[in-house]
Amino acid sequence: MIWVELLLKGLISGGLIVGASELAKRSVVFGAMVISLPLMSIISLIILNRDGMQSEDLIAYSESILYLVLPSLTLFVVFPQLMRRGWDFWPALGGGVFATLVLYGIGIVIATKMVTSGQA
Repeated sequence: MIWVELLLKGLISGGLIVGASELAKRSVVFGAMVISLPLMSIISLIILNRDGMQSEDLIAYSESILYLVLPSLTLFVVFPQLMRRGWDFWPALGGGVFATLVLYGIGIVIATKMVTSGQA
């Protein structure tokens, strides 16, 4: 039964990505809107709640997402800037991912301190 649940979760997640990318072929703005929605966070909160995660852990999970959203935005700042400066797609994407990973490292340290210390 666990494999069926995992397969269903994968199909839903993959379906959202495919749907957003297909929509982006027709309308860049609407495709971006769909992918920018916190659907994965909402779905994961629902699944974790359904699986019996305690309220305190759901709160910490949600707050950790908040602290890690900001570093994730780095990709969407760095990538287009590198492309505008003449970088090819793959190097620009790599530069954006690298910058994002660096800030994720910082964000994880902050989230860990803030969430575990009860400040968040």
